[in-house]
This record gives sequence, structure tokens and C-alpha cells, in this order.
Amino acid sequence: MGASNSIEFKNITKRFGRKVANENISFSLNKGEILSLLGENGSGKTTLMNMLAGIYYPDEGEILINGEPVQIRSPKDAFRYNIGMVHQHFKLVDLFTAAENIALGEKGRLDRSRIAAKIREISSKYGFIIDPDKKVYEMSVSEKQTVEIVKVLYRGADVLILDEPTAVLTPQEIGHLFTVLRAMKADGKSIIIITHKLNEVMEISDEVAVLNHGSFIGKVRTSDTDPQKLTEMMVGHKVALEIRRPMPKDPKPRIVVNDLTVRNHEGVNKAHHISFTAYSGEILGIAGIAGSGQKELLEAIAGLQVITAGSIQYLPDGKKPMELVGKTPMQIRQAGVSLAFVPEDRLGMGLVGSMGMSGNMLLRTWRRGKGIFVDEKISRDLAEHIREELDVSTPDIMYPVRRLSGGNVQKVLVGREIASAPSVLMSAYAVRGLDINTSYTIYNLMTEQKEKGVAVLYVGEDLDVLLELCDRILVLCDGHVSGIVDARTSNKNEIGLLMTTIGGQQPSGSVPAGQKSGKEEQQDA
Repeated sequence: MGASNSIEFKNITKRFGRKVANENISFSLNKGEILSLLGENGSGKTTLMNMLAGIYYPDEGEILINGEPVQIRSPKDAFRYNIGMVHQHFKLVDLFTAAENIALGEKGRLDRSRIAAKIREISSKYGFIIDPDKKVYEMSVSEKQTVEIVKVLYRGADVLILDEPTAVLTPQEIGHLFTVLRAMKADGKSIIIITHKLNEVMEISDEVAVLNHGSFIGKVRTSDTDPQKLTEMMVGHKVALEIRRPMPKDPKPRIVVNDLTVRNHEGVNKAHHISFTAYSGEILGIAGIAGSGQKELLEAIAGLQVITAGSIQYLPDGKKPMELVGKTPMQIRQAGVSLAFVPEDRLGMGLVGSMGMSGNMLLRTWRRGKGIFVDEKISRDLAEHIREELDVSTPDIMYPVRRLSGGNVQKVLVGREIASAPSVLMSAYAVRGLDINTSYTIYNLMTEQKEKGVAVLYVGEDLDVLLELCDRILVLCDGHVSGIVDARTSNKNEIGLLMTTIGGQQPSGSVPAGQKSGKEEQQDA
């Protein structure tokens, strides 16, 4: 290896018991380049980078820095070789200031003026925006990430590893982060970005290394590839990267939320005075920075949260509106509300991990039995149907779902809820952590339900997907509705601004073309 390569992985293998997380991986990272590390969920990306950061140690193979084999047995060793990692879940002390977190671990008495001066120097050099005296608990997600990046630069890192750095940032924050990364690259820093967002891979990286099930598939120049080729490298075969979005047919109000305020289980109001209408035959996307009230909003409609004010009305075809506030999930179902909910917590709230597919189907079908007897054949038939239709990989329908991969667990959950033939389908982060194949299966299922006249509420974090999949997008900011936009005419910048702004002008996409407002429809009903 020549002197121009700063990092080289040579035949790296890492096992956890019988599971092989990385197998015989070899590739290099050049100085002054940005490399994207791409792969499906569980492909070994983070494990490999954790070895470079000193959190794990390889069972076989070696890591070379500037051509010399090195032993990196701890994060302290990694910093000795000027390697720093910014993890997806930040490792900051909330009660400390930015400066205190950045200097944490330094020996001796803290020289606050020297620390602040060095932080300002780093910030000025690369374009960071940071207040050294601000407490972490007062910061936004992007500010916390800035502290983490400055922290590793403060300690002298020339090689930076960023694990899913854009997962919870707005488009504007992503744009600023990329500007900073380019400035660091121009200064000779080497950067590895672990990601799954293909559009961002194409925008920011010089090279892309692809892993599949723990094996190294190849490394390509970004300028010589495209998203379709990268997807094929990741999954091993062609994948149609197209989301169907037919126009809504005869949309009618199905859920009308008016002036809703929701308090979470800790007694904190997470949704404030929210009003909107979800229509049949459309997908209403819900966007916002993490923790903006998306989860609590869906759980409130499902009867799982404390509602302190407002109303939620269900409008079935040909019947009077039905108020859902004050009803438990069981009461909502007994009242004839045809509602299906795919929660964020798949195994905690959605499925019983110790039960198989058949047992989990029984949770939805047990009322179809006769008298006190449960008809297990119904649940077994439904489990087999979902297994076949959604290609669920499981030894048998009695196999505990907690032992299935995340993608297969999600297929079981979504399949079960759709099998209940709902008129309203709600989903929170349905594709989080899933591979591309499974993600597109879920998108297609959502679209099929829309075509059947179902009102679909879809909480997502990938704005590109929301703009492609949805008809309208409700944007939340700090628990408030900051706008409702037409997904066909909006863009990421508009949504990104709404994600960080409360109030603003009346949104143009609040009612489907040719339709009355939710309040007018409610009065007509």
C-alpha cells in the first residue's frame, strides 16, 4: 500500500458466537476523501467501523495506517492514531455545556478560555455553528451532532467515522453538514459515512464501499455508478426503485382531528392544538424532526395516549361521525371503528415476541371463534397466507417472532394489520432499519390499501420517500402543525423549513383538490 492511503482493512473477520458479522473484508480509504459505507440493515457496517474506533477487536485480519499494521484495542488507541467516531446515538452529558463535553477527559484543571478559543478556531476553520457555553439539554439534534464532531476534531482526529449522520436532520441541516464535511475534506481529513440514503451517497461521497451480509462486495468511484447499480450491489439482484403513486379516487373525510392536545405518559404535552383531516383513498404523510409528536399523535388516535383537549372523529361511510376521544383501543374496536395501527415499537407494542406468527394472528382473530372457544384454524390460515404473500422468512408459523430479522417482523405486523381490512391504516416508521427490498414491499402495501379506499397515515423520516409516496404531508414542529403541503408540488426545502418553524402562512395543500375542508365535511355529516 502506498503512502497516499491512510486506512486499510486487510482480511478483517469478526464473529459474535456463531454469527459472523464481518468476513474477510479488505478495502482502503484514501486521505482527503469521503467514503460512504453502504449496506442493508445487519450487513456489518457499524461492526466494521467499531473495530476501527477501538470498540471491537478483529478476530482475524489487520488494520493498517499509512501502510503500517496497528493494534487498536480501545477508543483511546483510536485517538492515538487520530481516529474519531461520531455514533448515531450521541454520547454527551446533558447537564454539561458544549465546551465541557468537548474537553471531557482532559487531565488537570480546565482552562475554559483556552478551550473556548480552540473550539472557536475549529468552528471558524470548517464552518461549524456552536455556542461553547450552551447546555446540551437546551440543544437541537443538529447542535448536539456538531458538539460530537467538534469533540473528535478537538482531540486531533484526521479520520472521522459518522454513523447515520443525517438520520434526524432537516434538509437545511443536512446541507450545512455537507458543506462542513467538504471543508474538512479540503483540509485533508478522511471521512467515512455509514448510511443507507442513496441520494446522499451520490451527493457527498468520492467513493462507495458496499457490504452484503458481512461480506465486502466492492468499492466504486461515486462518479462511475448510480443508485440502481449500488442497490444491486447491496441486495445481489435488480430492485425496482419506483414507488407507485396513483391519484386519490373520490376522497372522503375518514378521520377528523380538531384542536387536539396530547399528554404523554410522563405528563408532558407532546402535541398541541392539532387539527387536520385524513381522507379515504389517500396517503397522508406525517413529517417532523424526531420527537415532534408524530408517535403520540398516532397513538392518541388509536386510544393509547392521554388526550387533554380536542376531538378525534371517525366518519364511516353512510353513518354518523363517531367520537374516539375517551375510548380505549378495545372500545374503539367494539364501536365498529375499522382502524389498524402499526406502531414504532414492533415487538414492544405490535407483536408478542415469544409467540409465533400463528399466535400473533390470534390476537386479531380470536373474536371470530364460537362462544368461549378460539378458532385457531383462522389464525393459522392467516399466518400461512401472510407468510406466502409477503415472503416472510421463518422456519414455520409457530417459530417465535422475536428470533426473526427486523424486516420479517415488520412484514408479519403490517400483514396482520392489513388483513383486518381497515378503513384507516396508521403506520409509525414502518421501514426504519429495513433493507431496500422490504422497504419497497411496505410502500407497495401502503399504496394497495390506498387504492382500496383506505385512509393511510404514514409517519416517515426519509423526506424523499414521503414526497414520492404520499399525496399530502402534515408537518409537525415541536408538537404543533406548521403546515400541510401537497406532496406532488412540494420539495424538501419547503418541508425542512416547516419542520423548524411554528406557524406561517396557510398551507396550500391542506385540502385535496375539489374537496371541502374537514370542518365543512363535518358539518355536512
